[in-house]
Amino acid sequence: MIPASPAFALSCVGALLAIAVLAIPGGRLRDAAPVVYGACLATSLVALGGALICLLAGPPASNVVLPLGLPWVGAHFRIDALAAFFLAVVNLGAVAASLYGIGYGRHESEPQRVLPFFPAFLAGMNLVVLADDAFSFLLAWEFMSLASWALVMAHHREGDNARAGYVYIVMASFGTLALLLAFGLLAGPEGGYAFAAIRAHGASAPSAALVLGLVLLGAGSKAGLAPLHVWLPLAHPAAPSHVSALMSGVMTKVAVYGFIRIVFDLLGPQAWWWGLPVLAAGGGSAVLGVLYALMQNDLKRVLAYSTIENIGLIFVGLGLTIAFEANGFHAAAALALTAALFHVFNHALFKSILFFGAGAVLTATGERQMDRLGGLIHKMPLTSFLVLIACAAISALPPLNGFASEWLVFQAILLSPQLPQWGLKLLIPAVGALLALSAALAAACFVRVFGIVFLGRPRSQQARDAHEVDRWSISAMAMLAALCVIAGVLPGFMIDSIASVVDALTGARMPAQASLQWLSIVPVAESRSSYNGLLVFAFIAASASLAAYAIHRLASQAVRRAPAWDCGFPDPSPSTQYSAESFSQPIQRVFGSYVFKASERIDMPAPGDMRPARIKVELRDLAWELIYAPIAQAVSFTAERLNRLQFLTIRVYLSLVFFALVTLLLALAVWP
Repeated sequence: MIPASPAFALSCVGALLAIAVLAIPGGRLRDAAPVVYGACLATSLVALGGALICLLAGPPASNVVLPLGLPWVGAHFRIDALAAFFLAVVNLGAVAASLYGIGYGRHESEPQRVLPFFPAFLAGMNLVVLADDAFSFLLAWEFMSLASWALVMAHHREGDNARAGYVYIVMASFGTLALLLAFGLLAGPEGGYAFAAIRAHGASAPSAALVLGLVLLGAGSKAGLAPLHVWLPLAHPAAPSHVSALMSGVMTKVAVYGFIRIVFDLLGPQAWWWGLPVLAAGGGSAVLGVLYALMQNDLKRVLAYSTIENIGLIFVGLGLTIAFEANGFHAAAALALTAALFHVFNHALFKSILFFGAGAVLTATGERQMDRLGGLIHKMPLTSFLVLIACAAISALPPLNGFASEWLVFQAILLSPQLPQWGLKLLIPAVGALLALSAALAAACFVRVFGIVFLGRPRSQQARDAHEVDRWSISAMAMLAALCVIAGVLPGFMIDSIASVVDALTGARMPAQASLQWLSIVPVAESRSSYNGLLVFAFIAASASLAAYAIHRLASQAVRRAPAWDCGFPDPSPSTQYSAESFSQPIQRVFGSYVFKASERIDMPAPGDMRPARIKVELRDLAWELIYAPIAQAVSFTAERLNRLQFLTIRVYLSLVFFALVTLLLALAVWP
């Protein structure tokens, strides 16, 4: 069996499903977790190798049709350049999560609730990317959703986890319904559900516009676009940490894949105005996501909201691609799509590290509340260092990979003045300003995270008693951190590796970057801009080393150690340190009244009164209050009224059926 064939990929999916089935009776065994995660690691590693071969050497021309699914249609599976790239992202995340799970799974209180669904979740994500017809795609999509829902509900007895699972399954069902309607419109009256048939007949302009809206709802809800994001900050913290890494770093990218597959491949030629809602949703999600993250005290909720910001950045790149492609600017479209796909890969790396780090902190301390942590850099030095790399990468600091992909997005934005439509001329600079704001806020957010969690003094006994985690967890984080550095220092190789994907979707590609002098990357022309991650890395390393040498050799004699000024009130308590809430208070006062409708209640003692001052801040989730709460109330009201139907007599039921039949016959009679 050829490693670069769909049949080979399907055999890996079959192996994952077999592991899931065997884990049902074996999940209660003492050493089941290392065995299950080790088998998932080996299978995902093999699948990753096959995906990389397809991506770098070219996808196979053949496809696989199984006698399953719809009658006379079958289940179609195929690997092209786009599928190969996302298969590589999915299985790289699966390799890291499985490696992390070998150690982390030993601390799982109820492994039988996790082990069967973990390989099933991996299989579902692979099947979504491999699917080549609408029925297989939707079936795999729903299977992925149900497996991840089961993982979210693994700890259903804790806190609000049951509510998180309920909100997640409702949003997942809504997204599947939207995609079902979209594929119904794409298939048309002929019912050609195979992707090849959908490409052949195309869609009319009104249908295409409706499909775009449905795909934004369906794929956007799974990806976490605002205001469809409400499930994400609930479900990600509820799941085990390695599952949270998969959901945030990988599953949201499968949703991005679904959007790209439908809009760029199946829907036909784009119209320029399609970029407007995509750009607006992306820019709004970027700012709202990071603002919500800055207001959170739960470490995993911070990371969940941060995912919304990064998904927004990816959709900005996709919106720019649509705008440029519709106007025939293929080189600019290639740049924007390259930036979006590059950030898909980058976010999968550093967000997985951050969730792994949160899981390590949770294992070592039992705490997720940042105000009960602190000082962990002394207790968990390896975890602290690796999380620091991820924090710098997600803050888009050079020379790491987050900077490289965000820099490419801004380079694409700078090409927007050549677009002829005034709607795009006005919107794209505004979105660029939102991205610049979100980048600055993201840096503040992760300075806050690292400073409160790892620096300072321990704020609780649990933080004082913390210890470094196992070597499996450290190895998973170290592997991804090394890739963050490599992709940031040598981004040209990554850009070249995804060039075939970009070429297949836009008909153009960025110039070959690996052949440029000094391994620089040049998006358009050297006269406009260029970036060299290797030189930046060398400069930072040299200047930091020189500064450290000068400080230790020349300034140490002048250092005088003394207690910190305590305003005349000596108090050794760690509570006198900056807290997570105090760090974000200035930002909350600037944006809170508009974004969160924040209110403050301050209890300030009179002069001479020694009792502590108190401040209570209340933040509101406007998306939930304005959209979802009214819908929930309307559904509840309607359900209560319709509940009376189950108590009717048989004669009334027959009368209702008769009138319904007459109504349908009349509708068919007058149908033009």
